[in-house]
Amino acid sequence: MRTRRLRLASLALSAVSLLVVPLAGCSNGSGSGDSNVSLRMTVWSNDTSQTALFNSIAADYRKTHPDIASISFDYLPIDNYTTALTTQIAGSNPPDMAWVLERDAPDFVSSGALTDLGPTLKKTAGYQYDDLAPAATKLWTQGGDLYAYPFSTSPFGMFYNKDLLAKAGVTRTPDQLVADHQWTWQNAEKMAAQVAAHTDKQGLVIRDWDYKTWIELAALWRGWGADAWSADGKTCEFDSPKMQQAMTFLHDAIFKDKALPGPGETADFFAGESALTITQISRATLLADHPFTWGIVPLPAGPAGASQVIGQAGIGVMTKGSHKQQAADFVAYFTDAANSAKLARYFPPARDSQLTTATLAKANPMFTPQQLQNVVIDGIKTGSVLPSHQNSAKIANLVQNALDPMWKSGANVGSVLAGVCKAIAPALSQ
Repeated sequence: MRTRRLRLASLALSAVSLLVVPLAGCSNGSGSGDSNVSLRMTVWSNDTSQTALFNSIAADYRKTHPDIASISFDYLPIDNYTTALTTQIAGSNPPDMAWVLERDAPDFVSSGALTDLGPTLKKTAGYQYDDLAPAATKLWTQGGDLYAYPFSTSPFGMFYNKDLLAKAGVTRTPDQLVADHQWTWQNAEKMAAQVAAHTDKQGLVIRDWDYKTWIELAALWRGWGADAWSADGKTCEFDSPKMQQAMTFLHDAIFKDKALPGPGETADFFAGESALTITQISRATLLADHPFTWGIVPLPAGPAGASQVIGQAGIGVMTKGSHKQQAADFVAYFTDAANSAKLARYFPPARDSQLTTATLAKANPMFTPQQLQNVVIDGIKTGSVLPSHQNSAKIANLVQNALDPMWKSGANVGSVLAGVCKAIAPALSQ
């Protein structure tokens, strides 16, 4: 089913490219003089507290914009999000605005599916366009034009369950290892294996990976200095020595040390079912009821040192939308300095002025100032975004299928990784 979804997404993105590029230079359909306008933004969050914030911002906007009759936030599940969105765009029901995953940014930016937000943001009074961090906007920029606002620049971190670690006899927490400059992948793996061996819970869970969404493994392999492909995107690097070392480490952790759940096994850290999990900091909302004593630290260091990873999400205005200017105006309001500070509770901002412990602490009371500095601020400043490429859906499908033989005991790691490069090399060059 997932393979079919990824193929559909690839086809849909191709359709978008064909359908929207001829419209890119047209002014028809902008809706700049319309009244009684209804705007719709597709999102992948159905968190009630986040939705309440979105609706509150929209309600405030409508008070001073009588031409806007309604603004809705259309939830599409994350595992099928891009397929559903691109199907809408290629069909007769495009949204006015949409969230876009970082892995899909090259396709959306290059296809003409998104309009240039730069002119609207720059002319909006009080927007402070120059406050946007260049590193945050880089992925969404082409030829100096900004095609989506990076409303979330969210580092990955390692959450840990202090109660469960103590139950397993772990004497030094991740925070203590960080303080002693010993927070490494080897020590994290030993800790996870100890929990799995001495409790009825799991050790480490790489959230949202599930032996399918391989891009989540970047949080691990970059500690070895490895990556999926070269910086220019033309050369596969899954078969590099660094990647082989990283994936051998992961394979041994799963099948020899039982430090991670094996294929078919599941565990939810936030339900107390594992001691450690790698995920983005926005997941901390799942700990609002304080189910156990927890902490969060940066990703461990590997042989190449500490390497932090960032997930991004952008908000773009659809070229095929009926009300492009009204949509762009609302995006400018939704992402201005004041509302960016509100959204920072869930989505780390792209504004340099707001990347301070004082600002973030107001929006994120669950974190200590030290956690915000170490994981969020330092992560954004030093981290790199998850891998992205044109033809992302097609490449993701090819990599997933080629990696499948890896997830069994006795797999030949080097051979599997060579097979990945053989599978994706033609797609990388397209």
